[in-house]
Amino acid sequence: MNKIIRNLSILVLILGVLALIIGIVFVYEGVSKKAWLTDTMKQENITLSSLGVTGGKASEIIDSAETAQIAGDTVRGHRHSIAPSYTALLGGEKYDPTNPTDLVYAQAMNLENYLYLAVVSFGVTTIAMAAGGFMIVVALALGVIGFILFRLAQMSP
Repeated sequence: MNKIIRNLSILVLILGVLALIIGIVFVYEGVSKKAWLTDTMKQENITLSSLGVTGGKASEIIDSAETAQIAGDTVRGHRHSIAPSYTALLGGEKYDPTNPTDLVYAQAMNLENYLYLAVVSFGVTTIAMAAGGFMIVVALALGVIGFILFRLAQMSP
């Protein structure tokens, strides 16, 4: 029985170390990608007011999930003022890059997609950091349990 408990304690400790390593990697990746995304968006230096947003946040640079969501919704509203959908814009015709309306609509779609992708990306980085933090907590719990099991194995006859 003593050997079984000792082997179980070693297995739990190994799982704890693996959970700790994976947790640290998740937190690192989440933090580094969020910092990269924020920095990249700051370099674009686009403020909400440049997209026609008014109010308290209008002077803010788009560099977070919140500001990207506001900007994406604003661009979407502008795009829908041109045409309610891509199909409605084309009216059964093909896309014409020489038509200014088609071109503005397509550019608005690209900007809208960029902004909504940023919103999702910020969410994914948050999930990665939270999952990593949870894995670190689980790793610590497994470490404590493994240590207790190891001590029990040493004490039992």
